[in-house]
Amino acid sequence: MSFSLRVDGQQWRDHLARTIAQESSIVPVIKGNGYGFGNEQLAREASALPVSTIAVGTHSEVQRVREHFAREVLVLSPWHPTLSPAERNASDATIRTVAHPEAVFALAKDQPGVPVVVEVLTSMRRHGVQPTDLESLIRPLDELDVRGFALHLPLDEQGAGTKVKDVISWASRLTDAGLSPHTLWVSHLSAAELAQVRTTLSTTTVKPRVGTQLWHGNRQHFAVNATVLDVHEVAKGDRVGYRQQSAPKDGHVLVVSGGTFHGVGLEAPSVSRGLTGRGKAVARTGLQALGKAASPFWLAGQRLWFAEPPHMQVSMVWLPGDMAAPEIGAPLTCQVRMTTAHFDEVFGL
Repeated sequence: MSFSLRVDGQQWRDHLARTIAQESSIVPVIKGNGYGFGNEQLAREASALPVSTIAVGTHSEVQRVREHFAREVLVLSPWHPTLSPAERNASDATIRTVAHPEAVFALAKDQPGVPVVVEVLTSMRRHGVQPTDLESLIRPLDELDVRGFALHLPLDEQGAGTKVKDVISWASRLTDAGLSPHTLWVSHLSAAELAQVRTTLSTTTVKPRVGTQLWHGNRQHFAVNATVLDVHEVAKGDRVGYRQQSAPKDGHVLVVSGGTFHGVGLEAPSVSRGLTGRGKAVARTGLQALGKAASPFWLAGQRLWFAEPPHMQVSMVWLPGDMAAPEIGAPLTCQVRMTTAHFDEVFGL
């Protein structure tokens, strides 16, 4: 019983090398489930690349990557004295993000000289100090090893060039406040946008933090496979599963590896844009209300439908009567969201 990830290791690593060659200042992001590959595996891959720093999501992830990556590690989640008092004593090779004035004051008082990146508030409005905070931070930041300022930018932008303007505007604010924007750590900028920023801020080092584009840059280099665990012939109206759903027509029920533990059936809410997108969302909702939901499993180029919601480690799917039933042990293609996926086995790395 295996829900597996198969990677063309050589092609995938060639992509990593090309990406770093094209953008030598990249800071690989390694967090969460390791983008499906696992944090430890990605830390090993980063160790083989010419990068000086990687970024993790939380302080708890530092130790897992530290065993495989001996260079600097940036923690993206902001440190705060109220939320993270036990994390005061990080190693010298760990760079903390600070996004609140009180965090800057606390570190300056208790741990002068520790390395930090100061996150500023962008249109994301997730974390960050505000322009009105800057003047009060000048003196305490003198007590710290400031590695630069971070801007977490949105994926979408309201108007052409908005993200570039945001970066340049913040660089001006920092300069005007007497804080040197010698290094900017940025996210979600295209190559063209990075070039625009660097042209305008010619004396500033710009470090793009990159996760999905690096690890998932070419989806042709890896594939997810489920395994057929059982096959049952059913007639129209036969009841199946925990919820005793009735078979819509004659055919088969396939029991396949891959359930909620593996990330099957989990998806992030999406924003429907335009009439077409909203129409599709309404259609999906209507089908789900009727107990019909498309699964991520495919056989012979055809997408299969869930017989009922996925179980913890397996799923049950309908196979139409006009399709040949596979044997136990046969593979199925699965299109799963890699940032929520966990695999029983990873092949090729």
